[in-house]
Amino acid sequence: MINFTKMHGLGNDFVVIDAINQHVVLTAEKIKSLSDRHFGIGFDQLLLVDKALSENADFTYRIFNADGGEVSQCGNGARCFARFVQEKKLSDKNEICVDTNSGQLLLRFNKSGLITVNMGIPKHKPTEIPLLVDQESQFYTVHVNATETVFSAVSMGNPHAVIQVNAIASAAVADLGCILENHAIFPERANIGFMQIINRQYIKLRVYERGAAETLACGSGACAAVVVGIEQDLLDNEVCVELPGGELNINWSGRGEPVFMTGPAISVFDGTINL
Repeated sequence: MINFTKMHGLGNDFVVIDAINQHVVLTAEKIKSLSDRHFGIGFDQLLLVDKALSENADFTYRIFNADGGEVSQCGNGARCFARFVQEKKLSDKNEICVDTNSGQLLLRFNKSGLITVNMGIPKHKPTEIPLLVDQESQFYTVHVNATETVFSAVSMGNPHAVIQVNAIASAAVADLGCILENHAIFPERANIGFMQIINRQYIKLRVYERGAAETLACGSGACAAVVVGIEQDLLDNEVCVELPGGELNINWSGRGEPVFMTGPAISVFDGTINL
């Protein structure tokens, strides 16, 4: 029997498992089964809390999508990870450092109860995203169903495409998101964000996540959208991002600087399950 905690960050929901104090063996098929909302627990991602790999880190943070595939980054999950280790008394620090597959993250508890995540420095080179194009550009073009689609791309530890739309309510998130996620231009697939700019400090966003379809919130997607908007001089350095599940505050000073994301993390219930 394995103990787990169900959590969410703005409706982006997770199962978080302590892999330090209990023996956990998971296969992609088992994770996919657990993610089923009718026959399993149900979640967008499964998060594992494990022992640190680096001397200066407190933990290792591993992320698995609902389809069983392991990924390198999840911003909403990072905040839930921080809340979990605090509530389970695995750490009493106000700031923790965690190893991930894409580098280290710094997670900080605010007096307001919100959690700020240093999401690292965005990567723009096509080889770093990765994106199969010859050279870096603010805009890239693909043809989908004989229609030209223009997007921007950035890596936040995971690949993101950002498409600016007039109204996210009518955006073809499910159809276009599914096609672009699996487009050959993204060799590792991609998260597809649909961004509506309200003003220089406020945007609306919906994200079709790689391996999970559309979710109520995507932290790394919010960071990617703001980075793209700032790069195009459409946004200021501090932006409120409205997602279907709620709001995140994103701060970025520009190229070569890390992105900071602030938002809530909520524990829903604890449970046990036989793996």
